[in-house]
Amino acid sequence: MLSTDYVPGAPNWVDLGTPDIDAAAAFYGAVFGWQFQSAGPDAGGYGMFTLDGKTVAAGGPMTEQGAAPSWTVYFHTADADATAEAVTKAGGSVAVAPMDVFTAGRMAQFADPEGASFAVWQPGDVRGLDAVNYPGTLCWTELYPGDVAGAKSFYQATFGWVTEDMPMGDFTYTVIKPATGGEESSQGGFMPLTPEMAAGGGTTCWRVYFEVADCDATVGMATQQGGSVLVPAMDIPGVGRFAMLVDPAGAVFAVITSSAS
Repeated sequence: MLSTDYVPGAPNWVDLGTPDIDAAAAFYGAVFGWQFQSAGPDAGGYGMFTLDGKTVAAGGPMTEQGAAPSWTVYFHTADADATAEAVTKAGGSVAVAPMDVFTAGRMAQFADPEGASFAVWQPGDVRGLDAVNYPGTLCWTELYPGDVAGAKSFYQATFGWVTEDMPMGDFTYTVIKPATGGEESSQGGFMPLTPEMAAGGGTTCWRVYFEVADCDATVGMATQQGGSVLVPAMDIPGVGRFAMLVDPAGAVFAVITSSAS
């Protein structure tokens, strides 16, 4: 499970790129109870989503021409520049070169060899999100690779991740853990992108999951607020009940009510 005791390679930040941050704040406020706090006049509209006074996500206007609204997952790194070198050596590409974000930290954004976008955060004054795993907060990350073996190789070379394959009927799900996180540090997984999914418009990408107290109620609220359903609410035995949603601007995210451990 995720933790705020961040170790290298673990998710430590998520943010939303959207054309209308005020509309996004209203939508996610209704769905998750978040409040939006601007990072200040020099932040270009970027700010923090908070829940009970704790930062649980962030968001701001899209800055890349032609980009689609989306959520981006950031992974902890002790050295963003070294990670950029590892990414390119492993066959990925640098979309945003390592740069300082005031004194908060240092970030960079990349694409893996199949084009899935992700980022890294090297903490400065800001270590990462203040809360995870609770209702309204990040609880899981998921990659949809067309080439699972290639994804394993790339991310192991980049972050040192440990992977574990879990047969699930007609497919194999790969659970990922940081190299130094310990037995209970599962942080996400690889869901194979099947030819059928690709034919339906699916692409290799990262998705973020937010924990919710009631999956069906959250789906209902999201649609009431102008969102839509990409994957209807369904049960995963031993895991929980999840759904994949699209916010009014087109950004995809997932929600899950996890099974009691």
